[in-house]
Amino acid sequence: MSTRTLQDYILIGLTAALLLCVRPVWRRILSCERKRELTAGITPLRGTPEISGTEYHTDRRRAKQQYDAFLVLDVEGTCEDGPKAFDYPNEIIEWPVCLLRWKDKNEEGFAEGLEIVSEFRSFVRPTWKPQLSEFCTQLTGIAQEQVDGAPTFTELLDSFREFLEATGLIDPVTGRRLVRYCWCSDGPFDIRDFVVKQCFISKIAMPAWITGDVLDIRKAVHMLLDAAPSERPTADERSGRQYSFPIPRRMTLTIPRQLSALGLAPFQGRQHSGIDDTRNIARILSELPKRGVKLEPNTRINPRKRWHWMGKRGKVLEDYV
Repeated sequence: MSTRTLQDYILIGLTAALLLCVRPVWRRILSCERKRELTAGITPLRGTPEISGTEYHTDRRRAKQQYDAFLVLDVEGTCEDGPKAFDYPNEIIEWPVCLLRWKDKNEEGFAEGLEIVSEFRSFVRPTWKPQLSEFCTQLTGIAQEQVDGAPTFTELLDSFREFLEATGLIDPVTGRRLVRYCWCSDGPFDIRDFVVKQCFISKIAMPAWITGDVLDIRKAVHMLLDAAPSERPTADERSGRQYSFPIPRRMTLTIPRQLSALGLAPFQGRQHSGIDDTRNIARILSELPKRGVKLEPNTRINPRKRWHWMGKRGKVLEDYV
């Protein structure tokens, strides 16, 4: 074996050893970045509830809450069955909202008790595709006659603005926010996708009272469960370390699963009914501050988001649907 060949083997060995040393560090960095991304906007306090399976122990320590009111929204929209369902030009056909306020917020801002103080619900008449598909009716339970006599989306916005004024959230003249309120939804889809699509189809800008980031309650629940230490004692726990209860990253935390995981009563009403979904999401939201979670936006909304079927001036390019 020549000296040159031996040097090559030594170099290869050193390179392999270096990669073995760097790989765990790189994985650690990626893991920290992933956790930072998921926990954005969700601040569980120290002493988060312990979890064993689906059994929880509530931590009574309260968080300091910056927002005074929360608007829970879970719209229903026109839809078609198939692989492109999420790219479809959905039009909103039900607009249900639950307004929640604190009932125990002190002067320092600490609170844990939320309650529904008002509700708003309206069906909405689609204009691009006025006829509901059979799949849509079966999924949402909304009949054709319910949307035929309903206001259009722009008319709905006028009615809902009156609701915001009547409940003291915005100024009747200027539209300025009078209190700090936060929009909430199960996942990012309702405002990020449905509202943005609908505003494009209706050829209007997103109203100022709905712009801004939102609180994705599903993400908040996932992070709460992921951060909760396991009750099973281990050698590491006895030495002072705490481990999180493993939640599969690919598991979809549906509303019924969230209720079950938090130890709440099962889903009440009909799934995919907008108002029933909204009320159950409000129940989940009300549970989070009882477990020391600070409620604040954790999901960015881009009102300029675009889909491939969007043409000019609100035109839907049907060849791309």
